[in-house]
Amino acid sequence: AVENVLLPATSSSMTLHVLARGSLTAIGPLVRPYASAVGPGFLLMQDNARPHVAGVCQQFLQDEGIDAMDWPARSPDLNPIEHIWDIMSRSIHQCHVAPQTVQELADALVQETIRHLIRSMPRRCREVIQARGGHTHY
Repeated sequence: AVENVLLPATSSSMTLHVLARGSLTAIGPLVRPYASAVGPGFLLMQDNARPHVAGVCQQFLQDEGIDAMDWPARSPDLNPIEHIWDIMSRSIHQCHVAPQTVQELADALVQETIRHLIRSMPRRCREVIQARGGHTHY
């Protein structure tokens, strides 16, 4: 349901959704309708975190006909979500009063920072290709 969405942020070419709870709880209510709206070109981006590669999650994606992007085994630095988690963590530790709700935490994020991370994806991909799947400065 909608409570799974922590923050939608958009650029001209894509929308990033940060999920407050597990992957599988979001696939049905969020990813499936979005994939249907986008059509045959939809490709789900998720890293190799255990919840994403769990058999039950992979089976659900296959059953629903949702294609997921192949993800290099040791390239978590590709995913802008890792930077968002870091920003949120630092923000919480710097606050005298921690956010009490998911919405308060989302409100504290600067949308331009999110958009910048989304726009950086082509550069991130080029660097990983140049590094032949190895570490990049991201």
